[in-house]
Amino acid sequence: MLGTSGRPGVTEKPPPPNWILVHPTYQQMKTLEVGDSAQVHAAFLVYMDLAEVRRWKEVSCVKSPELQVVLLEGREKEGAPVHTVLPLPVDQSLSHKSIRHVLDRGFPVLLCAVASDSTLVYQRMTDGLVTPDPPVGPFQDVGRRQHRKRRQQH
Repeated sequence: MLGTSGRPGVTEKPPPPNWILVHPTYQQMKTLEVGDSAQVHAAFLVYMDLAEVRRWKEVSCVKSPELQVVLLEGREKEGAPVHTVLPLPVDQSLSHKSIRHVLDRGFPVLLCAVASDSTLVYQRMTDGLVTPDPPVGPFQDVGRRQHRKRRQQH
């Protein structure tokens, strides 16, 4: 007998149509009772990306009582600092006050926008302004130099 795996004698069952609903982490997120099922679904998709695709370590979910959302905490790799991830559906608004609550937790923060097609976009959040790193490469600022030379010639 040839199963669905292509190996003789091995039959693999396809996952149930609503496998997300029976996943232990999704069930754990539901017990946090945040009330917003779209945010819980977004948090689960981000959890799966961090834990299964990006292989983050010690990914866990916690409730933010002030915001009534599921936050994720985890480490990018063993020994790295803990990051807080705020997963939000793209159509959900975010206030300065809610960002402040997440930043006040004391960990580096990633905001993850979750689109309706499950696309995930991560944005690093900081407490205050951060000076960007200078560009890397053989760049020269010839525009200003040429302008200065033209001014000096006149």
